[in-house]
Amino acid sequence: MDLLVNIDVPELDKAVAFYTRALGLTVGRRFGEDGVELLGAVARIYLLAKAAGTTPAPAARPRNYARHWTPVHLDFVVPDVDAAVERAVDAGAKVDEPAQDRNWGRIAILADPFGHGFCLLQFSERGYDAIAE
Repeated sequence: MDLLVNIDVPELDKAVAFYTRALGLTVGRRFGEDGVELLGAVARIYLLAKAAGTTPAPAARPRNYARHWTPVHLDFVVPDVDAAVERAVDAGAKVDEPAQDRNWGRIAILADPFGHGFCLLQFSERGYDAIAE
């Protein structure tokens, strides 16, 4: 089974610039003016142009690109969290929580320029096995 990740954004070109610069992803295919496929992660990521105020489904809240967090969010595993945070901030990310050590590795919590929260993770040698029961 494949997993595709879709990220709604109000400005497609700005989102492409951010995700390619911050995370080193590359543009795959373009789908007209409203979609771009990004490659370089385990799952393909699709940026979808969706204006603020539009609704994703009947009775759903309108899209709002102010800083927000959803129960489903993206974690990007990187070889060096500190370098990845610097690169993401340089591309326009905001740091919510600086990198911190955990028994399984390091984590930093950030937001992209569109208010989407995401984490950068660097696993130790044991990774999540360090906390698994």
